[in-house]
Amino acid sequence: MDRYDPQQIEPKWQAVWADEHTWEVSNEPDERPNAYVLEMLPYPSGEPHIGHLKNYSLGDAVAHFQRRNGYRVLHPMGYDAFGLPAENHAINTGQHPRDSTEASIRAFQRELREWGVSIDWTREFATNEPRIYRWTQWIFLRFFERGLAYRKEAAVKWCPHDETVLANEQVINGRCERCNNLVEVRQLEQWFFRITEYADRLLEDMETIEWPENVIKQQRDWIGRSEGAEVTFRCEELGIDYPVFTTRPDTLFGATFFVMAPEHPDVLRLNDSREVRDYVNHAVTEQAEERGDEAREKTGMALGHTVTNPVTGEQIPMFVADYVLMEYGTGAIMAVPAHDSRDFDFAQKFGLEIRQVIEGGELPYTGDGPMVNSGRFDGLHNREAYGQIVEWLASEGKGEQAVNYRLRDWLLSRQRYWGCPIPIVHCESCGLVPVPDDQLPVELPEVSDYRPKGKSPLATAEDWVNTSCPQCGGEAHRETDTMDTFVDSAWYFLRYCDPHNDKAPFDREVTARWMPVDQYIGGIEHAILHLLYARFFVKALADMGALDVQEPFARLFTQGMITRHGAKMSKSKGNTVSPQDIVGRLGADTARCYILFLGPPSQDADWQDEGAGGVHRFLSRLWTAAHDAPDAAPEDRDGEPTALLRKAHWAIDKVTRDMHPDRFAFNTAIAAVMELVNEIYRQRDSVPAEDVRFAVATAGSLIFPFAPHLGAEVFEQMTGRRVWEEPWPQADPTLLASEEIQLVIQLNGKLIDRISAPAEASQEQLESLARGSAKLAARLDGQEIVKAVVVPGKLVNFVAR
Repeated sequence: MDRYDPQQIEPKWQAVWADEHTWEVSNEPDERPNAYVLEMLPYPSGEPHIGHLKNYSLGDAVAHFQRRNGYRVLHPMGYDAFGLPAENHAINTGQHPRDSTEASIRAFQRELREWGVSIDWTREFATNEPRIYRWTQWIFLRFFERGLAYRKEAAVKWCPHDETVLANEQVINGRCERCNNLVEVRQLEQWFFRITEYADRLLEDMETIEWPENVIKQQRDWIGRSEGAEVTFRCEELGIDYPVFTTRPDTLFGATFFVMAPEHPDVLRLNDSREVRDYVNHAVTEQAEERGDEAREKTGMALGHTVTNPVTGEQIPMFVADYVLMEYGTGAIMAVPAHDSRDFDFAQKFGLEIRQVIEGGELPYTGDGPMVNSGRFDGLHNREAYGQIVEWLASEGKGEQAVNYRLRDWLLSRQRYWGCPIPIVHCESCGLVPVPDDQLPVELPEVSDYRPKGKSPLATAEDWVNTSCPQCGGEAHRETDTMDTFVDSAWYFLRYCDPHNDKAPFDREVTARWMPVDQYIGGIEHAILHLLYARFFVKALADMGALDVQEPFARLFTQGMITRHGAKMSKSKGNTVSPQDIVGRLGADTARCYILFLGPPSQDADWQDEGAGGVHRFLSRLWTAAHDAPDAAPEDRDGEPTALLRKAHWAIDKVTRDMHPDRFAFNTAIAAVMELVNEIYRQRDSVPAEDVRFAVATAGSLIFPFAPHLGAEVFEQMTGRRVWEEPWPQADPTLLASEEIQLVIQLNGKLIDRISAPAEASQEQLESLARGSAKLAARLDGQEIVKAVVVPGKLVNFVAR
């Protein structure tokens, strides 16, 4: 070649890696330490998009760096292949979900190989394969045996026209996306996982993982632990006790009405009028954020019943109102309008009594003060009365101290076709009967209607549904719900460790060698559900003796979004970028390098076509530098290291520090290699040939994690060796032009960042550099810095309020 041609270079190295099985790893013990690097598995729909390119470029850079630092790296691949999009595609086109899914998987396989991603393809699988969901069903049955999987009634969104359950995304402005009819709420028997049993452990063990603080906060908020009291309000006319969780038992004497969430299973039992039903149906189609907005006008309906206030003995009216959420407490609240702003607004609108029981400022008053209108507790400070009221409730059998969680048990039932069948048989004599392990997998039947009226799709496969009870042999029918696809992604990373095991989902000894995942990479949108469910699964499996770890992912990195023209990419906006098009025109190395060069990988970045061209020119210059490099020959030296040699060692030091998991500053690492290439062109005619060749080889070695094909090509030209078999280069500290330190940045005493700083920088310069930290700005979140403490050569601690 007389010019850089990725269309020749990239297939050449891809063939080498495929033929030599370069990235495959054995489960047999090895003298090297193990490292598990994993990107969140993709949902296969169409072709890979630009987000996939960023995700796998990130993960591959980490995997290559770990390998060359002495680790044996597991870097597998798979597909989250069940789900509603493929089923909707089947409804619209008639193409079986399996066929569209497999076509997409083939596109992913082709493109990831063309990108040169260092995957161990021997471990590949898709979650819709019977050999895989056999073990998803096996895990379900182990949960069922231990009471972690159970059935109960729950509210679902129901289309009365199509007579089918709808997913949230199938409801548009309160109407069925398919027929445009108004959606209703119905109570149906559903399957749940008892994740709430693990709430405290899920909170406590966050101290043991290295995850972004914003993800930790989102999970803490989602679990939502709060301490208070559970108080019983009795509906005397119906003989029903309604428990309520409250963090303010000191305000019980001010409870003048009682409100239930629209989703509460008893609302329509209490009042099944058309007006109440219409109100409930409308409310459940709205977002929780909208309903909980304090500024929103309050709405509700009287239910025509009363409950007894347990401390006053008064009968107080019952309402249903959309500002009460099923996700909080028991889905019902005692309304204290004098001391809660939303209750206050509701009471004013409906003309309900507002009774002050804590003295203070203007109503609604939410502060502390002496109790009034509270019987025997009058005159006590409310915080003092708090415990006494709970004790009195307990002595009367009307309440007790309690801990509440916002977290709800995981509803896993889906009235869908394209999902993992639930391996349960319904028998009139025996009840719910698990399918024996030796009859797994319960395979999906073929159906002709993916949205039948009045039943789930699986129920239409009568020959499949009708079966015999595994216990008594009598007539029985199979469960026709399928599992939420989050079940598949809650354990797939364990199967990668032992993908060919046909005796168990995985071997405990094998998973002990690889788990937990050392570096997990994916989108912030999975901060709650997927990551929380995976943590729950690992803890439950560990409790069963199947695992030796308590957490699935030791470190987590959340990538930013790639936008274009300042907006999220979408076909409707016409601003998408096809990775296949970029790779076809400029090469995979350009696409991978550019997407990591755009900016810090944790932040959103805007795609610019001209920027990709600039990266292509840089790679071309590196190839040309190698092509034109002088032959190695003994040369006389004056004893002093050249500036080019110093620059090469500076680049080694810079890239190495930028690749550290605390930084992942891949954009500045690539920029450092660009600087080195520029220096090669400036000095190649005035320094010894061996320094030129060393600098070019170093550039190839350092760019390899980001542009593996060109990195391998350049390094081989300069050294005759394979770069991936070489250890990561080490900078000679005596050749670094100016010493730098790693400056620790703290906020209120907690580590939030590390940055490079000149060793000779003054305290004022160190403070100024620290103030420029993007992580500091993100963590301040409106707080004001009131003090900066500088420890020269070590750290800057900011005190903020």
